[in-house]
Amino acid sequence: MAPDHFRKHWGFVVLATAPLTLFTETPALAQETLVASFAGAAPIAIAAGAGAFVLLSMAMIRIMMVDGKAARYKAAEQIAGLRALVDEYEALLSGTREVTVLWTDDDAPKLLGQAAAVLPVGRQPESVLNFQSWLNGADAERLARLLEDLRVHGHAFAVSLNALDGRLIRANGWVLGGGTAMRLRPAFLQPVSEPDMVAAAATGDFASVRAILASLTNPAFARDATDRLIYANDAYLELARALGKTGTASAPPELLEPARLKQHLRACDAAEGAISLSLDWDRYGAFELVEFPVTGGRAGTLRLLEDENIEPAGDAVAHISGIIDTLATPIAIFNAERELIQFNQAYVNLWNLGGDFPALGLDERAILDKLRTEGMLPAQVNYHTWRDTHLKAYGRTEPFEDEPWHLPDGRTIKMISAPAGSTGGVIYVFDDITERLKLESTNKAFSNVQRETINSLSEAVAVFGTNGRLTLSNPRLSALWKLPTNELGKNPHIDQIAEASGRAIPEDGASIWRDLKRSIIDLNPTRSDQTGRINRSDGRLLDYAITRLPDGQTMMTFLDVTESASYSRVLKERNDALVAADMLKDAFIENVSYELRSPLTNIIGFAEMLATDAGPLNERQSAYVDYIRASSVTLGVLIDNILDLASVDAGIAELRPELLDVQKLVDNARAGLSASFPEISGEKPINLVVEIAPDLPPFIADGTRIVQVLYNLLSNAARFSPSGGEIKLSISYRGERMLFVIEDEGPGLTDEMKSAILTRLDNTGGNGGRQRGAGLGLAIVKTFVNLHGGTISAERRNPHGSKIIINLPRDSSMSAVAE
Repeated sequence: MAPDHFRKHWGFVVLATAPLTLFTETPALAQETLVASFAGAAPIAIAAGAGAFVLLSMAMIRIMMVDGKAARYKAAEQIAGLRALVDEYEALLSGTREVTVLWTDDDAPKLLGQAAAVLPVGRQPESVLNFQSWLNGADAERLARLLEDLRVHGHAFAVSLNALDGRLIRANGWVLGGGTAMRLRPAFLQPVSEPDMVAAAATGDFASVRAILASLTNPAFARDATDRLIYANDAYLELARALGKTGTASAPPELLEPARLKQHLRACDAAEGAISLSLDWDRYGAFELVEFPVTGGRAGTLRLLEDENIEPAGDAVAHISGIIDTLATPIAIFNAERELIQFNQAYVNLWNLGGDFPALGLDERAILDKLRTEGMLPAQVNYHTWRDTHLKAYGRTEPFEDEPWHLPDGRTIKMISAPAGSTGGVIYVFDDITERLKLESTNKAFSNVQRETINSLSEAVAVFGTNGRLTLSNPRLSALWKLPTNELGKNPHIDQIAEASGRAIPEDGASIWRDLKRSIIDLNPTRSDQTGRINRSDGRLLDYAITRLPDGQTMMTFLDVTESASYSRVLKERNDALVAADMLKDAFIENVSYELRSPLTNIIGFAEMLATDAGPLNERQSAYVDYIRASSVTLGVLIDNILDLASVDAGIAELRPELLDVQKLVDNARAGLSASFPEISGEKPINLVVEIAPDLPPFIADGTRIVQVLYNLLSNAARFSPSGGEIKLSISYRGERMLFVIEDEGPGLTDEMKSAILTRLDNTGGNGGRQRGAGLGLAIVKTFVNLHGGTISAERRNPHGSKIIINLPRDSSMSAVAE
């Protein structure tokens, strides 16, 4: 600051020093002159400089004193102004209906304002800090804790408190510079309306919210942060009881249905401020629900709409929310700013993204971007171009149906956009046509398959409508009736078909179709299907069928059976011949069998006489007699087999089951075998070995038939066994089955013999047997085993021989009953 003063007030200082500067800057003087002059002028220069310094110092001190006095005067003016301003503020605070308490580090609490605004009448202002004297006990303790937390930790607060006289007091505390402050004021300084009370509740804590809601005459409620109802006033509970719902003030019931409540809560979560909803209960009138955020949750009120023409607050589309919520068709409504303002649950299910998506207020572009990110929109080469084209719906004045959306998940969506109203916006209606397209595709494929199937049929098909016109046919109809294909493609009337058929088959073509017409155009509801055969004049035989279809149409089919009828006639003739031949065979067998028995009896009788009564016979004669007797026995057995097979083929064979002695069965079979294979001309007799398992269970069967089975099997084994060869018969049981096993040492079974056992043919000739049979032995075995419900099998033995296994039920009486 000093240099500035020098330059401003003492410019002569520069002039005083100028000679010295000039003197020192004169290089033309000689050195001697300079030294002499400097020595003579030194005392003068020192004196002049000291005087100048004194004068300069005195001037500077004077200036500083003047400036300090001006600064002190200005500061005093400012302090006075601040004091006046403080006085004005204190006067202003004293005139308001509230009291402010200030705390500093070194001063006692200072009260500003009217303590009487919060204190009961007659109390001293200092009693404001005696909370117990004018607040409820719990609220007094609460305020004391909050105040202590404010002064110690600097935590601000804003609460509502209940005074002893019933008033609601609002308390705010905050840090102020190096101290703290608390302001107390009544929540309502004068009578207020319900909307004002609702607005006050929106800025208060839950205690104040509850106090305000309790004072409302309209139904009111409060929710916590989880959207659960935690309080309702008396008017709300009264309305709930009228709607048939019960609850208490601390656990009130929901008035909205679950689906509508879920959508409403989602809209509340998405909204930043209050949201309204129109409700209508027929018996109790229409209400407007207003719900707004409060500290720790939300609160709401319901206002009765007395005038039906009054427009409730909120968006106009809320009127249709109840309607679209019940629709299964996805619907979304956007306003002119492209913000989502209404949608139903079907729209949420359409995208199925879960969570809180979509939410009210979202821009449609954000929704489309979200769907694209999740892979829910059709694949596009240029997504932004596609989106801009889609958003042109906001400029249309008529409904517009977009191209189907083929989504990546396989669904196909059809979308229709329409103007939302005079204020702008768009209503989107979505339709999932995936199943419909599948059905159409399936129906088309089915129709194609049906047509291909009909066209490939060997039958001629013609379907006539109720008007008598041909609606469906196949190429076979044209070929069978000699009708032009192009004429049938024009859906001709049956009369036109009759005329065309008359030209193709002049003799009876037209008359046949006229007769068929009566059945086709018959509209009698009790009519029935018909079938028949047409014998055309050209020699063709046609089987036809007339079938009534469910849709009222009539289907007619024609089948050319000319060739099959000829085949059938030939087959019938051959069958008749076979039946006649079979009858002749049976008659022949029966007559021959009985005719053979008479001479056979005589032969057997004379052979016995020769052997016993004719006197002594030489060795050759005895051998001949034995051959006659053995052959007679074999012939008798064959005749019996023939008769048995004839009775089986005639269906008159019967079993006579009885409890059998297995040993006796074996003895009878052995006796027959000995008679058929006697020891003749030194031949070794048959070596039959019988093994019967001990403790056999009871065996019930037809004894005569079982003996025949064993005899035929043993005699067959004897034929193919070498002289003196061993034949083994083993009898055992397994569970409920009896097993008869015959083993021999013959050449073994050939494939032809195994087939003979299973097909009633006994090819015993030409296989090395010692004797030839009549081909009936194994056939009778197979037949009787089957009658008993048993089975027969044949195996080869190693190194040679065969093995026959008969498996019979232990009780054949059940099989006989079944037969």
